[in-house]
Amino acid sequence: MARFNVNAARAQRLEALGHAWEFELDGEVFSLPSELPRSAAGKLAALDPSDLDGLLQVLMGEQQFEAFSKHEVSVQDIQAILEAYGKETGMSLGEGTPSTRS
Repeated sequence: MARFNVNAARAQRLEALGHAWEFELDGEVFSLPSELPRSAAGKLAALDPSDLDGLLQVLMGEQQFEAFSKHEVSVQDIQAILEAYGKETGMSLGEGTPSTRS
């Protein structure tokens, strides 16, 4: 039986997706990771499902989140960002539990 090479599989995913997924808001570009580190998954799982700021802070990091917070953004805007992010990366962040689609 062939051995599964995690590094090769990761490299293939990152080649297809890139290291970050970007979106633009009021002319400013923000990025979210195309893959979540285990440490981020644990932080996301600990959040209340309605904690959108906490979710974005974990995904964006402190510096980007601070810049993002200066914009007037609705809950629907955030939902649209997360839906597009999920479609592009295969990442599902609903129901308070981070996971990937199969």
